[in-house]
Amino acid sequence: MSDAEAAGGAPAPYQVLARKYRPQRFEDLIGHEAMVRTLKNAFASDRIAHAYILTGVRGVGKTTTARILARALNYVGPDGEHNGPQMDMAAEGLHCKAIAESRHPDVLEMDAASRTGVGDIRELIEGVRYAPVEARYKVYIIDEVHMLSTAAFNALLKTLEEPPPHVKFIFATTEIRRVPVTVLSRCQRFDLKRIDPETLTDHLASIAKQENVAVARDGLFMIARAAEGSVRDALSILDQAIVQHKSADGSSGEEIGADVVRDMLGLADRTLVWDLVGACLKGDAKAALEAFAAQYDAGAEPAVVLRDMLDIVHLLTRVKAAGPEAASHGAAGEADAERAKQLADGLELNALTRAWSLLMKGMAETNAAPDPPAAGEMALIRLCFAADLPTPDEALKALKKNSENGRGAVSAPPSAQPDPAPATSAAGATIINIEPPLRQAPAAHEETLCSFEDVTRLAGRMRDAKLRTELESYVHIVRFDEGHIEMRLGDGAPDTLPGRLTRRLKEWTGRQWVVSVTEQENGAASVRDKRMAEVMADPLVAKALEVFPGAKVTSVKEPEAPLAPAPDELEEDPPIDPEDEDADIGALEDDDIVLSVLRGRTDNQKG
Repeated sequence: MSDAEAAGGAPAPYQVLARKYRPQRFEDLIGHEAMVRTLKNAFASDRIAHAYILTGVRGVGKTTTARILARALNYVGPDGEHNGPQMDMAAEGLHCKAIAESRHPDVLEMDAASRTGVGDIRELIEGVRYAPVEARYKVYIIDEVHMLSTAAFNALLKTLEEPPPHVKFIFATTEIRRVPVTVLSRCQRFDLKRIDPETLTDHLASIAKQENVAVARDGLFMIARAAEGSVRDALSILDQAIVQHKSADGSSGEEIGADVVRDMLGLADRTLVWDLVGACLKGDAKAALEAFAAQYDAGAEPAVVLRDMLDIVHLLTRVKAAGPEAASHGAAGEADAERAKQLADGLELNALTRAWSLLMKGMAETNAAPDPPAAGEMALIRLCFAADLPTPDEALKALKKNSENGRGAVSAPPSAQPDPAPATSAAGATIINIEPPLRQAPAAHEETLCSFEDVTRLAGRMRDAKLRTELESYVHIVRFDEGHIEMRLGDGAPDTLPGRLTRRLKEWTGRQWVVSVTEQENGAASVRDKRMAEVMADPLVAKALEVFPGAKVTSVKEPEAPLAPAPDELEEDPPIDPEDEDADIGALEDDDIVLSVLRGRTDNQKG
């Protein structure tokens, strides 16, 4: 029972934990040891600045620190001794309570978010001229100082630079970049960092003990992580968690477990998130989607799941880059640290950094998407698909090996899965064709390509007319080996031709081909030019052009035939004899008919 209730008065109003356990001394501050040490040395050497600016995220103690600093500047012991500014305030001084409750006449707090105009600053400047009424210094605390207008800042500059000896300024802001540099240069700056999860967890545990509430350590760690370094946010969440297990008479119930905190915050199960990350890094899309669906059905938000995955990938990357001892630092708990040490051994650093980039992009898309679960699933699918791709260092190693060979040809990167080979464009720029591994099974039988003409005929058989036309029109073969094509491209050749040829050959033959482009001028003529030259040298064509004056050959077309016909196919379809009058002429191609007519007419003339 409180003192008010014992005296028969009304019960004291409830005070939230963030206000009830607000620090009253520098010793009560957590996570700001560097600032406290600097101020203690300044007070001891009588080198107290006339203006301070405190910056940091919300809830780290900027306003609280400003009030403690105002108390220290005006501290007078309970016996009334005036010993000057004191950092040691173990006993409550004459002005301490009034300053803590924001009702001291010489400590003026101003909210710049609501008083942004130059008129408010002029009113403040007018009061600067007067000496303090009770305390040693007149202290002006301006919260969210970045909200002041430009005119207000300009009006404050002169007074801020040369204030009277009895005036001290303490500014607080969450947006230090919005404060003019002219103001910053006149202040002593302290950056209040976020409180790390382990320190914040210990602080929450001590407060829970004082409140006679049992909270599981894992639950407190979840609260600390959700608060993102803000003590005020953490205490607000703890306040909410305590209500979960308070009985009607106000007594505490059973221990508040991690599952209660997880359900309250809509967090993902940390153990399941580890399984989700493992499935994605292995490329198991089915298991990843099932784990994600289970998390979503349990109440976890998609963006929260991706955020937890980012934390795990970051932890794994730290362990991979700095060794197993790095798992014990940062926001990782003991269970996460042990699991990170085990999982990081089988992963590559480049794969982890790529996973980080994909998750960051996926998280941004999930936050902006009209259907967050669908966006989260797409992010996981991309991450699973990328697990089979070659890493950038493999592509760079392939390029380095190619430069050492000195021919412009690039071999496939060493990886478990064969990957498309890089190529060089006609302009000399390197094109790296990094394609996903083929998901279909290899061809039942591999095509045997003995010449580049076989390649063009294969493109025709596969109904890729565009590729065949480009190969015939622009490609000059320099070297052709099984699995390797070195060529020179003619004018007007598309830059994507080598890459598309690489992909098509892999799809059609079931093996990896290396396609490279060179600037050598000793390449053979293109297929179209070579074929045209052969046709023009044919006596039959020469005779046809003689018979039809003014005629010219504009294109050459060959009848299509399988590259390697099976014996049974030859038996089923015997070749047609052009001299056989009963032969099925309709089975011949148009060019065959024209060629037969020309041949017959020439023979008659000879006869």
